[in-house]
Amino acid sequence: MKKSSKRIPKFKNEDEERQFWATHSPLDYFDMSKAKKVVFPNLKPSVKSISIRLPEHMLETLKLLANKRDVPYQSLLKMFLAERIQAELQRSAKA
Repeated sequence: MKKSSKRIPKFKNEDEERQFWATHSPLDYFDMSKAKKVVFPNLKPSVKSISIRLPEHMLETLKLLANKRDVPYQSLLKMFLAERIQAELQRSAKA
């Protein structure tokens, strides 16, 4: 890979930088021959575990629905929550 000959300009703010990268290729500015692999072992997951108590029949129904969709029941529950949260936000925005 060829060596980079262009210098990245200094940006006044993020908007200016965003506009620049929208019209320029990073390949013209970075020498990939000097790239190194890195590992980030201490990154924390962006999710948080919680405990929730559900009636058994509700959990069984959720598992049944998830099985029909071929997804894990926890994933289906997150999908349902995300949909409901979005609906509530839209409803409150209209009020």
